[in-house]
Order: sequence, then C-alpha cells, then structure tokens
Amino acid sequence: MDATSFCGALPQTKLPASNRNFSRSCPRARSVVSVARHSSEEFQQPDKLYSRESLVVSSSSSANKGMTASGRSYLSGPVVKRNPVGQAFCAASVVGVGAYCEGFVDSHLHVTEEKVGVLLLNLGGPETLNDVQPFLFNLFADPDIIRLPRLFQFLQKPLAKLISVLRAPKSKEGYASIGGGSPLRKITDEQADGIKMALKAKGLTANVYVGMRYWYPFTEEAIHQIKKDKITKLVVLPLYPQFSISTTGSSLRVLQNIFSEDAYLSRLPIAIIQSWYQREGYIKSMADLIGEELQKFAKPEEVMIFFSAHGVPLTYVEDAGDPYKDQMEECIYLIMQELKARGSYNDHTLAYQVGYNLI
Repeated sequence: MDATSFCGALPQTKLPASNRNFSRSCPRARSVVSVARHSSEEFQQPDKLYSRESLVVSSSSSANKGMTASGRSYLSGPVVKRNPVGQAFCAASVVGVGAYCEGFVDSHLHVTEEKVGVLLLNLGGPETLNDVQPFLFNLFADPDIIRLPRLFQFLQKPLAKLISVLRAPKSKEGYASIGGGSPLRKITDEQADGIKMALKAKGLTANVYVGMRYWYPFTEEAIHQIKKDKITKLVVLPLYPQFSISTTGSSLRVLQNIFSEDAYLSRLPIAIIQSWYQREGYIKSMADLIGEELQKFAKPEEVMIFFSAHGVPLTYVEDAGDPYKDQMEECIYLIMQELKARGSYNDHTLAYQVGYNLI
C-alpha cells in the first residue's frame, strides 16, 4: 500500500486548480496526483473484435489515447513507469500538510488514548432519478474534471449547468435501467462497515467515515462529524485503486481547502493511502473473481479476458504527468501474472471508455 503519513501544522497552501503543468518534485510521494476519471454511460468499442468467447472485466479507471477508442493486447512484461518527479505535485502539497511522520499507522492505532478515524473518499452517485442533473452539475463544475484556461474560469459553473441539463435525460435512462439510482453509496457504506470490523478483529478501534466528492454524504459532512467526534489521528483512504488528479487528487483538494481554513484540522496528523492497485490482496481478489467467471465457460482456456477502464485525455497524461495510465497497465499485468501462476494463460486486451470529449 502506498501510504504517506504526515503530522504537524497545515500550512496555508492553495494550489490553483487551473494550473495543470505541475513542475514540483516530491521525493516523499511514491504516487503523484494524476488526472481525470469520469462517469461514463457509454463503452468505446475496441479496435478488434474477437469471434470467440470473452470475459469482460471493468476496471475503476484508466487513460486513453487522445480520447479515442482503444483496444489492444496487453503488455508482455511489466510496464515501465514514467518518472513523476517534475511532472506533478505530491499529495502532501495537495492537502497542505507539514512534516512527514514515519510509522503513523502502526504506532498510533495502538495508542488507546488516541481517537483514530478512517476517512473513505469516493465519487458519489445519484440515488434517485431526480438527483441525476444536480449530481452531473457537481461533477462538471469540478475544475479537475473540466479544465478551463484561467481567462475563462468564470464560465466553469455556467458550462457545468449547460452540460448537466443536456446530459441528464440520457443519464437518467442509464440509471433507470439499474433500478433508478447509483448503488455506490450502499456499497461504500458496506465497505466502511467491513473495514471497521476488520480493524476490530485485529484489536484496533477506529471510527470509519464516508465522504463523497459529488453527492451525499459530501466530504464536508464527514469532516464535520470527524471534528464532532474529536478525532486525534486520521487515515485517509481514497477508494480508487489507481491515483488520478480527477479522482484522488480532486478529493484531496477538497480536504486541502477545508484543512487550510480550520485551526483544529490544520493540526490534525493524517496518513494518506495514495494508491493500492499493486497490493497483493487486491490483485489476488481480482484474480479470484476472474477465475470464478472463467469456470462458467465450456472452455475456460479459450476465453479472451477483456479489461474495460475509464478514459482520460492524453494531455492529462503527457502534460500533467498523470501516472494513472501506467498504474492501470501495471495493475492488469499483475493480475494476469497471478492468473498465470494459477495455471490460466488466457489472452487479454485493454480498452477504454469515454464519457465526454470537451477538452
């Protein structure tokens, strides 16, 4: 797990959301803030269609080449990561935290007098069809989702309003087809309960909170409860396996703004788990799920495994130093290596979804 721990006062650091050419080195951050993941109702079709059976695996998010459809056989070896230093800012800067503290999780979770909190960050989603349009407005009003030049930033909210109104009817159809709303809140609440139980089984006591970026319960609500509960140590866990500016990065920006304006929060030691796509438990869990589905086919060894992931503009990767694409590809490589270790040598491909093409 890529966990970075911090303690000390939070300096008043405001990073302008419009500045995407982040040329800051961050030797402590192993994962840098990356770039855009979006809700997508449509799937892009891969370049090649396979006549044989295939298994579709939907990933949390990824990047595509200039917002075009992409379907390709995956890498035969581990991905070579681009050097993030000098291409992006570190998570410490995003939240605006101060000194680095080694061993935060191990040392502080066992201190009985401390009140430890775990904050789960997620996208959020409309729970009813009436929620769809305001949810979309919140999504597109985020400058980490739609990047406007500084001169035109005053158009951010009017543009978000226009896009949300235009897209709402089609999005409502999609949500209606799955029961009238997003299941994300229910699933995230279940994850929070599971984490609390797992920590308790290890003899650790912690309050677990859920903060959504674009719908209820908003991150601000979770932070309000954290203050009310007088939490003294906080672990921040974004529920995005791969690190991206528009997912983890956007959520951390919300924390930065809140923390920089609050005396209590500015002194609160926090640990940020920046990415966890490469964790052994996650890789094995994904391999377990794929293995179970493969067994449903008459000839499992002949099934093509199709990885589907959200797309982001190529400029996010090249200009902003987004490591998300590299992390997604490494994640898939690790999953396939795990499957091979179990005797499954299926072919596979990776394709990207596109939700919009405005930039």
